[in-house]
Amino acid sequence: MPVVVATMRTKPGRREDVLAAFRRHAPAVHAEPGCLLYAAHSGDDRVTIVEHWADQAALDAHSAGPAMAALIGDITDAMAAPVDVAVLEPVPAGDPAKGVLTKG
Repeated sequence: MPVVVATMRTKPGRREDVLAAFRRHAPAVHAEPGCLLYAAHSGDDRVTIVEHWADQAALDAHSAGPAMAALIGDITDAMAAPVDVAVLEPVPAGDPAKGVLTKG
């Protein structure tokens, strides 16, 4: 079950534009088959999306899908650098309820 961490460095004053785009497109992503988590987190100059997908096929469909294309189209001008995307596999450790992302 892949986990994605995508960090977007924003141009000065443009973080809220990126968050607004995320809010517009998140419902469509949440409705995609295999989406277990798609959540934004922000700091002064960045927005980080944490994603959890049921399997690689669901992630691949999301990556090539219309919601992702629309989101990228909406945020490109607000980006200070290319999006840094890491596709990771969970490594369970410690308390099973706290040591790995799980479906709800």
